Amino acid sequence: MISALTHSSDRANASKAEIAIATQNLTFQYPNHKPVLNSLSLSIRTGQRVGIIGHNGCGKTTLFMLLCGVLAPNSGTISLLNRPVEPGQFFPEIGMLFQDPDDQLFSPTVREDIAFGPENMGFSAEVVSQLVGKALSTTGTDFLADRTPHHLSGGEKQMVAIASLLAMQPQVVLYDEPTASLDMRTRRRLISFLQHSTETMLVSSHDLEFILDVCDRVLLIDNGQIIADGDPMIIMGNQPLMEAHGLEKPHSLIPHVRSHHRLSSAPGSKQVCVT
Repeated sequence: MISALTHSSDRANASKAEIAIATQNLTFQYPNHKPVLNSLSLSIRTGQRVGIIGHNGCGKTTLFMLLCGVLAPNSGTISLLNRPVEPGQFFPEIGMLFQDPDDQLFSPTVREDIAFGPENMGFSAEVVSQLVGKALSTTGTDFLADRTPHHLSGGEKQMVAIASLLAMQPQVVLYDEPTASLDMRTRRRLISFLQHSTETMLVSSHDLEFILDVCDRVLLIDNGQIIADGDPMIIMGNQPLMEAHGLEKPHSLIPHVRSHHRLSSAPGSKQVCVT
């Protein structure tokens, strides 16, 4: 495995920090298929924002389903906040945003959808109301509170689905392709929101520019294992590595693109529009 975590101080801090998620020799195989994950071991520190990248079918969504207990591993262990994850059990400490928000929205109104989780966690009506209000405000979806979820745009549904997770106050959030249905304006709003989020998060996405904007660490997965782990700019800027595993180097990391951006954004620079 290639690692871009080279600073001794980082390694020392890692040993002291609380571990939010850890897997050891995690293996999962669908019936009559080769293993999707093969003896995968990882450790995520509390507060980290970790991007998960890899080609289609490399096991990103499967990993998320294992981490939140929806699937049971064939072998290996998973721990969440130093507690073992038992498949089929409800873990309020972890929330997952599915690729399709329609899989998470089912109530008559947005407000009721967001309230569903806290209500089923046993909170009082007053606390539920407070949690719903905070989630709506945090995600900028207040104006949608009384709308029918399935009448919303794709981007609005995505933000409402995120609000429904936040209302349950998870400590760890798994985002599976969060920008898939977003227009550029909503995508930028999501980036701003996640950059200021305090939860530990794992973000699986083919939107590599989004990963660069949001994450402070990236894991490249292929053949059921972690191929590279470390700084997103170092790993995703390694063109031979990316191409060897079915990915492309993000456009913003191509040297001439970054130089042009710095030049055009410099104080006093003139921008020329060619038509």
